[in-house]
Amino acid sequence: MNAILNVLWLVLSGFWLAIGYLVAGIICCILIITIPFGLASFRIANYAFWPFGRTLTDRHGAGVASLLGNILWIIFAGSWLALTHLVTGILLCITIIGIPLGIANVKLVPVALVPLGREIVPVQR
Repeated sequence: MNAILNVLWLVLSGFWLAIGYLVAGIICCILIITIPFGLASFRIANYAFWPFGRTLTDRHGAGVASLLGNILWIIFAGSWLALTHLVTGILLCITIIGIPLGIANVKLVPVALVPLGREIVPVQR
């Protein structure tokens, strides 16, 4: 079932979301000082490309640098990205077919809001 949802997600919105995060990651890496944010954008792109069957966990060993980076991220990009995912998720949930895609968009809110100090892992069954 995850494969079917991932393909549907990829066709309807995942491809464009991943491209957007990849472009943001490239720009952040070019600016050198924002490389940690670029790497976080690449992780989010990977998750946005194929979200079903994976989840977020806290990365052990993430310290004060991750906290400070997340505060900057929330101020400059995270709040807007999280709000966009939340609104898109709510709009997708209006239709029955869009409900799983809306849930996937809401799953992207935490990683879009605070990406540093997190990792994406397969769901344990």
